[in-house]
Amino acid sequence: MKKVTIYTDGSCLGNPGPGGWAAILQLDGTPHRREMSGGYALTTNNRMELRAVLFALGALTEPCAVDLHTDSQYVCHAVAKGWLWGWKKKNWIKSDKKPVKNVDLWQQLPPLLQRHDVRLHWLRGHAGHPENERCDVLARGCAIRPGLPADTGFLPEDA
Repeated sequence: MKKVTIYTDGSCLGNPGPGGWAAILQLDGTPHRREMSGGYALTTNNRMELRAVLFALGALTEPCAVDLHTDSQYVCHAVAKGWLWGWKKKNWIKSDKKPVKNVDLWQQLPPLLQRHDVRLHWLRGHAGHPENERCDVLARGCAIRPGLPADTGFLPEDA
């Protein structure tokens, strides 16, 4: 099984507002590195953090062992603390009986986590980590692009 290291970040200029996501994928033991990014006209930071993870894992063409680094506690806690699997089991309803925010994106994550052996690592954002800083630059750059597409799953109540 190939080993891949991934770094992700999301950015939103206003929350909600225009947003961007970015990921860096590095095939371990090789110089092969891929940067990917995109943006949306009206979205939230949490949605961009999730999209970065989804696009990065979705870009892998075969099952991989993945070390995924993110500065999003939202993403890390949902997976590491088992919230994601509980939400899915309870038809995307949280323990407080309210619907899960960003459900359209969360629903895409379990199949990717089942396909790949993913270990999530939280890292402090804006703390000088080169790949996290690069992802931030890419995500912010996408957020300021003119003519961004709509984030079709964004709901104002998810903000």
